[in-house]
Amino acid sequence: MTAQTLTLRDAYGLLGLHGPVEPRRLAELFRAAVKAARPDQPGGDADRFRRVIEAYRLIQKRGGLGPALDAPRARPAPLPVVVLSPLEAIHGACATVALPGRGALRIMVPAGLRTGEHVRLKRAAADGSDLYLPVLIRAAEGLKVLGDDLFMTSPVDPRLLADGGRVEVQTHAGPRRAWVVGGMTGPVRLCLKGLGLPARGSRPAGRLFVTLEAVAGAPSAAEHLLARFSSVWTSERLAA
Repeated sequence: MTAQTLTLRDAYGLLGLHGPVEPRRLAELFRAAVKAARPDQPGGDADRFRRVIEAYRLIQKRGGLGPALDAPRARPAPLPVVVLSPLEAIHGACATVALPGRGALRIMVPAGLRTGEHVRLKRAAADGSDLYLPVLIRAAEGLKVLGDDLFMTSPVDPRLLADGGRVEVQTHAGPRRAWVVGGMTGPVRLCLKGLGLPARGSRPAGRLFVTLEAVAGAPSAAEHLLARFSSVWTSERLAA
């Protein structure tokens, strides 16, 4: 190999490099390689000695930069995540995602998707293949999602937890009533079946877990009922 045929890739190989290198590291590798190739040393070789020097000078001209022998391939841009609120996951939604090279795109998301599942976009990839965008459900509107189930907190009068009685919880599906046994200590959690994420495919409908939080001054079930009655009565009066 002559100076005219020595390529940057050849130079990297002679000095044992696999990518760009800083000047200090380049000098260390050069000293080790040229010492090993010295003709007056056992195992040395005059031709290799000359090529190591040429390789060092060639890399220096490039500032230690050049194509790596084992350069990693460029990674494709990560796909956007379809972020939903719990209510959007329950009812379905129209979401906006930004696709690489295509800008913002509005897509219809069906009801009942779970975190970790995917929305399929037919022939949306650059090569005409389908894209599968991952789904993430984030806590919002007082609701959290874990798997199929929803979680929320509802304030109640401390007397209710102490004495027991009927509690009314305002859920995303409307008011729901339950009975609480007296003498319970917090946190008290209710389980309302069928009020989690809706059934989809092989996934059953989830549950809604409600943590009752003792809050002084929170309305009782009777006060909830009276407030609803007053609201309906006032609406009818105004309509008349």
